[in-house]
Amino acid sequence: MATEVSTQVIKEESVKTDGEVWDDLSDPSYRTLAADRIVETAERLERRITERFSEAGLRKVAHEVTLLSREAMTTAQRIARPNMTLRVLLWVTLGAIAFPIVKLLQSARYHMDGLEFTEVIQIFDSTSQSLIFLSLAGAFLFSLESRLKRRKLLTAIRELRSLAHIVDMHQLTKDPEAVIRGGGKTQSSPDRILDRFRLGRYLDYCSELLSLISKIGAIYVQHFPDSVALQAADQLSGLTNDLSRNVWQKIMILDQVAARDDSPSPEPDPAKGEPLQP
Repeated sequence: MATEVSTQVIKEESVKTDGEVWDDLSDPSYRTLAADRIVETAERLERRITERFSEAGLRKVAHEVTLLSREAMTTAQRIARPNMTLRVLLWVTLGAIAFPIVKLLQSARYHMDGLEFTEVIQIFDSTSQSLIFLSLAGAFLFSLESRLKRRKLLTAIRELRSLAHIVDMHQLTKDPEAVIRGGGKTQSSPDRILDRFRLGRYLDYCSELLSLISKIGAIYVQHFPDSVALQAADQLSGLTNDLSRNVWQKIMILDQVAARDDSPSPEPDPAKGEPLQP
């Protein structure tokens, strides 16, 4: 009996009122990007970069990423909402176009008797052309809202692409080989002011900025299922992944050198004539 009661309780708790089955680990909030959390992450990253590299240009880039994340949250909400003013204007315009066409059809209907065949063909031809024009005008007007939103979104994604390239320019001269091995400098060599640890942190911040830029692009298209916009967001994600891959190649070089330096030295073997350390 106890087993049957517990089974009944589990079944009741695992089914929502609308019949949708879920478990204790299911959380709808983890199925969509939370724009406010991305803004919080961008703000925290900006503070981290400022605290460690207060004079670096990367701090200004991080500030721009924070600003764009806030703009993306506002713009994405505006894009997701229907533009009721524009829709009312579209219906009024479409009605103004359709009204004379309907009047023409009604006039032709009441004056068809006694007309010759050629006159009927002419009326039919003009009527069909009017209906085709009305259909094309309706299709154009109904797609106007989507095209306006798409244009705004593509402009925002172009800004994100430019910002991703700016991040890449900041890490371009950060060469781990020069920090590890040193070497002579030329007159045009960039300043090497970062040690191995600070260089690793700098590159890691660049990778995080690139990842955030990709997520900001995803915010725009999350509630705007337009094929052109989705393709632009995917291209932005591919660009940031490629740029981040270059950054991580440098980070891996630094990690390999750190692992080699931190590894313990092998014990000397007296049998091979190796002297013991005093």
